[in-house]
Amino acid sequence: MPEQLEARKDKMTKMPWAHLRLPPFPQVAVRVLQLANNENVQLHQLSDLVGSDPAFASEVLTIANSALYSPRFPAKNLLQAIAVLGAHNLQGLCLTVGVRAYLGRSLSQPSMRAIWRHNLACALIAEQLAAAGSLDRDTAYTCGVMHDVGRLALSVIRPKEYGLLLGKHDGPSSSILQCERDLFGWDHCETGRQLVAGWKLSAEFEDIVAGHHSPQDEGEPWGMPVLINVSCRMADTAGFAAFPGCMVTPFTELLGEIPALERKRFPGDVGALATEVSAKISAIEAA
Repeated sequence: MPEQLEARKDKMTKMPWAHLRLPPFPQVAVRVLQLANNENVQLHQLSDLVGSDPAFASEVLTIANSALYSPRFPAKNLLQAIAVLGAHNLQGLCLTVGVRAYLGRSLSQPSMRAIWRHNLACALIAEQLAAAGSLDRDTAYTCGVMHDVGRLALSVIRPKEYGLLLGKHDGPSSSILQCERDLFGWDHCETGRQLVAGWKLSAEFEDIVAGHHSPQDEGEPWGMPVLINVSCRMADTAGFAAFPGCMVTPFTELLGEIPALERKRFPGDVGALATEVSAKISAIEAA
């Protein structure tokens, strides 16, 4: 732990989780996630739901028409955008807007913005990895956006202390978990699990946020938890680490963790991957 944090350690009281007062997650995003999985949901129902929050709807429409989705003909209204995107793409888009709304002004802090960009990079890489294999790319994207939501929350709780921790930490990303426990009494994985449970989101998200730093068993099936674990580390390697001193895994080593079939269809050059992901993140940030 950095010396500055050590000096403050005795002055800081670790609060029980139940006593924390975190901002509520935008209910529009939560409801979209719940409804979009319903096979009987109609597009106009989703449009009415998103449109019930004008500011949220405006941002969804702007990003839907951005370079992230590269529409051939920009949608003139929300219903058109949803019809083009489809319900599952709408989930990822609304989750992106929802997390950004949850962070609000906090995104002006450099440490928070670095975590946010890491989340987006993980989501975009996970989407590509899923598309190269047999996993659902929309689920991969939403899981990637959510995987570090606990870290975002910790940055809201104690922004100065956590920003200092991120700025000074120079070990592997996994070792920051103990630093977080020293500072808060819990790490960002447990924080994320509590948030997802409190927001009544899918149990799949709970598994992802709680276990994305868990060691992978040799020969473990190529499923969503493993994909997010690899995507998270790829985001670090591609230049989107949540903290500047993060020790990264060589890209070639990460490629070796991907099943052979998926590996053949995935970009083999980290520079090209970083450029592509950066352009997509810029499209989201510009919206």
